[in-house]
Amino acid sequence: MNKPASPNWAERAKQLNIQGKSFINGQYVSAASEQTFDCISPIDGRHLTQVAACDQVDVDKAVAAARAAFNDGRWSRLHPSKRKSVLLRLADLIEKNADELALLETLDMGKPIRDSLSIDIPATARCFRWYAEAVDKLYDEVAPTAHNVLATITREPLGVCGVIVPWNFPLIMAAWKLAPALAAGNSIVLKPAEQSSLTAVRLAALAAEAGIPDGVLNVVTGLGQDAGQAIGLHRDIDGVFFTGSTAVGKYILQYSAQSNMKKVGLECGGKSGHIILADCGDLDAAAEAAAFGIFFNQGEMCSAGSRLILDAPIRDAVMDKILKFAKSMQPGDPLDPTTRLGAMVDKTHTERVMDYIASGKQEAELLVGGKQARLETGGCYIEPTVFDKVSNQARIAQEEIFGPVLAVITVNGVDEAIQVANESIYGLAAGVWSDNVNTLYKATRALKAGVVYANCYDADDITTPFGGYKQSGIGRDKSLHAFDKYTELKTTWLKLR
Repeated sequence: MNKPASPNWAERAKQLNIQGKSFINGQYVSAASEQTFDCISPIDGRHLTQVAACDQVDVDKAVAAARAAFNDGRWSRLHPSKRKSVLLRLADLIEKNADELALLETLDMGKPIRDSLSIDIPATARCFRWYAEAVDKLYDEVAPTAHNVLATITREPLGVCGVIVPWNFPLIMAAWKLAPALAAGNSIVLKPAEQSSLTAVRLAALAAEAGIPDGVLNVVTGLGQDAGQAIGLHRDIDGVFFTGSTAVGKYILQYSAQSNMKKVGLECGGKSGHIILADCGDLDAAAEAAAFGIFFNQGEMCSAGSRLILDAPIRDAVMDKILKFAKSMQPGDPLDPTTRLGAMVDKTHTERVMDYIASGKQEAELLVGGKQARLETGGCYIEPTVFDKVSNQARIAQEEIFGPVLAVITVNGVDEAIQVANESIYGLAAGVWSDNVNTLYKATRALKAGVVYANCYDADDITTPFGGYKQSGIGRDKSLHAFDKYTELKTTWLKLR
């Protein structure tokens, strides 16, 4: 039996009806100011649409709609089983519209369509489905008190949640926050990154179709300094939950202090140390994981293994393999299903990454890459880049580049490897490879990171928490632990007669 032909994604892109307005109180609306900004695809510089440039006025409207919805209980006091049904329908609709959502994601931020279709959209649907199933399985508590006293601990929705998500995994990052927040009964004002607003805008309509009431999920597009800041400073928002750079995360903390001391959850930057030790028995698997740990998604990952820490005895063998992977993973057309490395998100970010590469050329030895690619397309592409003989104090070893740039550091033994990995302001992820279980246990306990991968890298499941130590953030996404951010605990004492 013949396989069905692969979709012609370039042709499908021409047929898309792209929505660029915000979604407030159940309706698509322009910004109150009527201002917009251009949505440009990094694939080839094509103009996709105009996106509403919302500001304080629009955020006020969205917050008012969210507060009204929360207070009247249309969602917050809906029976958990009914919230579950609605979120399950939303997961089904995401899967039903997978091709459209994947294409929007690829056009908007440049990732390969194969990844959008096989990773981002399925993961988004799984996230909503998992939290839907969790809604009616969270139990409250009764404290062990004296016989004439009843003390209960109940979990209640926080209220109005501001959610600000990044551009590297627009839909997945939104789902990690929206799904538990909605499952808990909150109302939401979501601001997608200005570089990648399209799937969030489309998701709002699917949520309404699934049965989420008007006002419960609002999407406000706009620039960070306008819409994002307005959300952070708003006195009627009960919590702001952000994924993005550490620098902006610090602004969110300041906004909370300057306004109403709103609850804050942050998943911020990373400069993850990926260690391969001399007693690793499968260097092929380790090298492949190291390559994909930095080049997947064009290196635009906060958990990317951007510092490869190699034990001296196996350094040359691993480097040979890494360089082969780098040379084979050249940037291609993101709309081609065979492409593994796509475009950077936009020209501004491309210039930023190229500035780091220029710095690396002064600090270390460039082994491969280091140049922009596919310049004739008008798009934003950078070759996989590997620097060797990197000092851990170098700029390319300490600052988050967020691109396909690997810094290789050679060490002698596990103790030095751990020390180098921990010498960072970040603590989001780390990895270690060894065939000695005692060494692995020692390393995983000693590494100061929220997620540690042992004999693997970038393992992922919605059932496990994700977040960081140090300046990589506050709180956790995913798993049941995510509910801690979107709920309040109330202790109630009842004295019995």
